[in-house]
Amino acid sequence: MSVQPEEIDRRWPDAGVLRQGAERSGGSAATPADTAVPLMNIANVLTMARIAIVPLFVAALFAGGGHETAWRIAAAALFGLAAITDRFDGQLARKYGLVTDFGKLADPIADKALIGAALIGLSVLGDLAWWITLVICGREVGVTLLRLLVVRRGVIPAGRGGKLKTLVQSLAIAVLLLPLSGGFETAGMALMYLAVLLTVVTGLDYVGQAARVWFAGGRARGA
Repeated sequence: MSVQPEEIDRRWPDAGVLRQGAERSGGSAATPADTAVPLMNIANVLTMARIAIVPLFVAALFAGGGHETAWRIAAAALFGLAAITDRFDGQLARKYGLVTDFGKLADPIADKALIGAALIGLSVLGDLAWWITLVICGREVGVTLLRLLVVRRGVIPAGRGGKLKTLVQSLAIAVLLLPLSGGFETAGMALMYLAVLLTVVTGLDYVGQAARVWFAGGRARGA
């Protein structure tokens, strides 16, 4: 059977139409490579900067014997700067579509490194009871192990409780890092006890959700 010219015209769009469509879309059709998220984006740069700040923070915390006013202020400033990057890198990644596998892995590592270094440092200097450090750090290690255990059966996303816990921990640490006394020190310890309570409660909630994911599969509510 022969093919008529008008049938060919119906099957193949006019080249001019294709050119016009390309011009309206910006000059060329999108390809998967065009939409790939670059590894070196602003969100990941902030995450890596937070990791880089951790050793600087530790050095400032222990400088001058660990209790010189100027160095403690410097340590508190570095901790605050790192905490601010934690606030913005996730927001930028979600808002501008910059989420990467590297960011998903590096962000929680940076958070745990910063909080853990601060707690251990304060305990070594005698400014924080070791049992508080062990409870908070133990919870973080346990949650990480649970994530690895249930990852093939389901996902437990971070929820409001976990975010509130991190916020209160950061505020408590920031206050305790500053060379303050009296009511300010009391307020810092009150925040730290609240942080411990939130740490335990959200940890137990996470264990329950991990159990539901393990036995039932699917996505949990969030920790």
